[in-house]
Amino acid sequence: MSRTSVLTPPEGALPARTRFAAGVGAAVSGLSRALGRGGGSVVGGRAILAVDGRALSRLAAGRSIALVSGTNGKTTTTALLRAALETRAPVVSNALGANLPPGLASALAGGPPRAPAVLEVDEAWLGRVLEATAPRAVALLNLSRDQLDRYNEVRRLAGSWRAALDGRPGVTVVANADDPLVAWGAALCPQVVWIGAGQPWTDDAAGCPSCGGRIRFGGAGRAWGCASCGLQRPALDVTLDGAEVRGPGGWRVSLRLALPGRANRANAAVAIAVASVLGVEPATAAAAMSAVSEVAGRYATVAAAGRRARLLLAKNPAGWLEALDVLRPPPAPVVVAINARVADGRDPSWLWDVPFERLRGRVVVATGERSRDLAVRLRYAGVDHRRLPDPVDAIAAVDGDVVDVVANYTSFQALRARLAR
Repeated sequence: MSRTSVLTPPEGALPARTRFAAGVGAAVSGLSRALGRGGGSVVGGRAILAVDGRALSRLAAGRSIALVSGTNGKTTTTALLRAALETRAPVVSNALGANLPPGLASALAGGPPRAPAVLEVDEAWLGRVLEATAPRAVALLNLSRDQLDRYNEVRRLAGSWRAALDGRPGVTVVANADDPLVAWGAALCPQVVWIGAGQPWTDDAAGCPSCGGRIRFGGAGRAWGCASCGLQRPALDVTLDGAEVRGPGGWRVSLRLALPGRANRANAAVAIAVASVLGVEPATAAAAMSAVSEVAGRYATVAAAGRRARLLLAKNPAGWLEALDVLRPPPAPVVVAINARVADGRDPSWLWDVPFERLRGRVVVATGERSRDLAVRLRYAGVDHRRLPDPVDAIAAVDGDVVDVVANYTSFQALRARLAR
């Protein structure tokens, strides 16, 4: 969806109140854009829900909907799944990443009333969105620490998923069996497709979500299990082996993604599995996904301070572990930008859980509003670094024509907006 069409009121058999709400949202969204206050999807969605509190469920009625949730990879998986489903028909999606109910209402208000939808959903809101939208499919990617000053501990989130999916009719869940928290959270849903998508970050799943015992990793393949209660990785329906995805009935496809890294292969495998549930052939889905080269600015290479800067987003320790794997090899320099605003989580102590020691052997420039915190962490990691609070100055300071810039959420968005001007 283009930014200019985010809140165009749909035509069709919607209640008059919902149509009026969509019109109000469109006006508020347009005013927000005209004043340079952003894309308008969130504020417009808030206006929609203020006028019609049931707008989300009414706008979702009659659609084939897929939801995507998890701590990391939601936006990318949503984009890949959308590409796969658009091989059959236009798809409505919250492409700008607004994944709370106002953003979802905005996205649905911006498309034809019966068009299928792919929506990324914040993990803490999944239960409520399930109730409102009655999706056909739900993708559950992973659960790890993320903004714990704002959200619940991850086992509580897994518990909320479990309660929301318990006995849920009419929905097929595609769940990452390699994450014990996801496996436990999805286990009570009557219809689950278990996928071995991998989960390198296991620190947040060391305690069994069922009994509190110790989860042990490292059995055959990526098996895991609890010695106390017997919770273990479910038998897989779909497997990811390198760049090959294999599924029920013997189908197999090779991934040829423009997006880099293991995490994006895992995202694509999940998207292929969901697309298959919704009737798209795996080979067709994989071919469509190969054309996705960036997602909301992630992995884009842009001009900045006389350099070509490749922009990478990493929001939490699990995301950083994946981002470090796709950096250009040493001694290529890296710019790391850290803020700690509301959208990031105010507490930056998670920096101490990131294995920044892997940046030894290259020059790192620490930047952003919390560059001092980052510089302290880099010093203890034994990483040669400089500190320049301004991100563009930091990019200009590195040697060479190309630099990887890894940023957390608000620093990433602020840098993108600044470079676009």
